[in-house]
Amino acid sequence: MRILNVSDESFKKYGKILKNYKFNSIMQVMENIECPGDIIYEPSICDLESTDDMAVLSNEVYGGMPIQIGYCNGHNNKLNALEYHRDSEVNIAATDLILLLGSQQDITDEFSYDSSKVEAFLVPKGTAIEVYATTLHYAPCGVDGNYFKCVVVLPKGTNTEIDFCLSKDGESSLLFARNKWIIAHKEANIENAVNGIYGENIKL
Repeated sequence: MRILNVSDESFKKYGKILKNYKFNSIMQVMENIECPGDIIYEPSICDLESTDDMAVLSNEVYGGMPIQIGYCNGHNNKLNALEYHRDSEVNIAATDLILLLGSQQDITDEFSYDSSKVEAFLVPKGTAIEVYATTLHYAPCGVDGNYFKCVVVLPKGTNTEIDFCLSKDGESSLLFARNKWIIAHKEANIENAVNGIYGENIKL
């Protein structure tokens, strides 16, 4: 699969590079966070939210909205699923990593999605990007079999447990956590997820 850099023009439909920010404090905290053998996602980490970068992200990047800063770390080389939110997500690459991305507009009315539409983008270490709300994404992949570390910034409460009743009809059938709609590939065996991705479960 062809892997483009996020600096490539084709990334612009999925997001943009936050060129004027370094987020050095966050990067220092991430240096001391270990990687598991699999994948771990933590939506909110006190050490990350206590940095000076927290105010910059909340006030400048999210326009004063309450946010959470967590991370997704580990080893991965497969697509497995795609998710989207109602708002942008900021990712900060604490290592080189690869994102597999698609467009929400390509999900059919029957909630199926063709994995051949997915594109791969390298996010070099130290790069911060905004991933737009309509961009399908999931856990990053490592480069050349190495682990990855990715800072994940989202509106506060995103990806936390649902504690309210909702219909399982229509798009609500994809709601997997707060502000997290997910469509999975059957090979991933994700419990309670809709297996709507058809085609190859992409492996890098």
